[in-house]
Amino acid sequence: MGGSGSALVLNATYEPLCVVPARRAVVLILTDKAVSVADGDGFLHSATRSFAAPMVVRLTKFVKVPFRATVSLTRRAVFARDGGRCVYCGKAASTIDHVVPRSRGGAHTWENVVAACGRCNHVKADRTLAELGWRLHRRPASPSGPVWRVLGHRTPDPAWNAWLGLPEVDLPAPFPDSMTA
Repeated sequence: MGGSGSALVLNATYEPLCVVPARRAVVLILTDKAVSVADGDGFLHSATRSFAAPMVVRLTKFVKVPFRATVSLTRRAVFARDGGRCVYCGKAASTIDHVVPRSRGGAHTWENVVAACGRCNHVKADRTLAELGWRLHRRPASPSGPVWRVLGHRTPDPAWNAWLGLPEVDLPAPFPDSMTA
């Protein structure tokens, strides 16, 4: 099986819906609820049969799914949104920081939380950017779009790019173990 052991599920209209374990994708295929669109590496075995591990499956009937309007604010998702880099200096991020400190009334929202390296977070402490003379090169915002809705903070399998509308190159790098929440 491929490295992730997961399959991308597409609606009958080829719209990306979610990611499921490859075994769940095989069950969808066996119950005629989905068809395999692309096979991954390897096989799944039962007592009497072997199945190519599905990488992408498409549902046979259209499913209307009410999607959440917002992405959950988690440490790992903040690192994904900010590319694992400190928004202040550009070095590898290891912490999250509230732009307007919580002690000064800052909210725990996408617009106020950023990835930061330990040094910048320590230097900033509970001060504002204006007090330090620092600037943000880009305003933090809530992530949006179908890729965030389907994958959240997960790094997409490069083989899913065509179905997710991502470019063939320039994929996000996997997260170092030290950045897991």
